[in-house]
Amino acid sequence: MIKYSLITLLFSLLLGVYTPGTAADVASGEDTSGPFIPKAQRRFSEEQGCVEPTGEMRANHMEYILDQRDATVHEGIRTRQYSLQECINCHVSDAEDAPRVDNEEHFCSSCHTYAAVSIDCFQCHADRPVKSRFDSLSNSSMHRIGSAAVPPTTLDSEQLKVLSNEDFGNE
Repeated sequence: MIKYSLITLLFSLLLGVYTPGTAADVASGEDTSGPFIPKAQRRFSEEQGCVEPTGEMRANHMEYILDQRDATVHEGIRTRQYSLQECINCHVSDAEDAPRVDNEEHFCSSCHTYAAVSIDCFQCHADRPVKSRFDSLSNSSMHRIGSAAVPPTTLDSEQLKVLSNEDFGNE
């Protein structure tokens, strides 16, 4: 009885590990063993595509992001090289119909779903490209709130009095 269970277990493991591709996949030469990874939309600079070689980023991107987070939050140092916003700006499309983070075709989700790793970055961070404040000074009359641009609020004289505490004897 134990031999039968062991043989069944080994046989099912072998079948689970080895799943041959379809004839179309083999004929096209495509590697379907890993996740679908969308192509980058932009380049980090004219000289280089990504901030690090592809293999290095696949293996260590989380270390770079965490180090960048610590430098930004704890030391106030903001750079583009390993910022999550710049990753999104390069690797995720800003098209209206582009996949969101809850879709397996989103750049981050494609690998994280494949690797069964949950990500919580996008509870606070944007999952689509955002314009940097340095991208265009012509949009300085618009303020960003969440993901929507809204015109600045104009205060009337009554609101200004309240804010300046003139009515409360603090002149």
